Amino acid sequence: MTHEPISLRAALARFDRLWSPRIVTRVNDYDVRIAKVAGEHVWHTHADTDEFFLVLEGELTIALRDAEGAGAGGRTVTLAQGEVFVVPRGVEHKPSSAAGASILMFEPTGTLSVGDRHDELPGHVDATTGHAL
Repeated sequence: MTHEPISLRAALARFDRLWSPRIVTRVNDYDVRIAKVAGEHVWHTHADTDEFFLVLEGELTIALRDAEGAGAGGRTVTLAQGEVFVVPRGVEHKPSSAAGASILMFEPTGTLSVGDRHDELPGHVDATTGHAL
């Protein structure tokens, strides 16, 4: 990792693949990741960590189902540009973006992008611990 300023706009311009996070830098034992997203991700859960989302561009929707299996009784959070949300550990969630978005995530290094438990993965979702930028 570099010890120079990083332009998120320039970093986002370096890749096109959707749902495939890139590691911009690290803070202690955490990755700062950026991703381009459009359409739907998969329902998944991170058992041991919260997941932080910041919308850089566009709009992101996160459907939530609680750990007690609320199922359809869950809720949906919609984030506009500049808004943040933390999905608590153990809460099943499914990010999506109808028109596309760019997001920043803050997660412990080694966290799998599809969590510990997830639905079957479609071809457009990358199961990764983050790719080098």
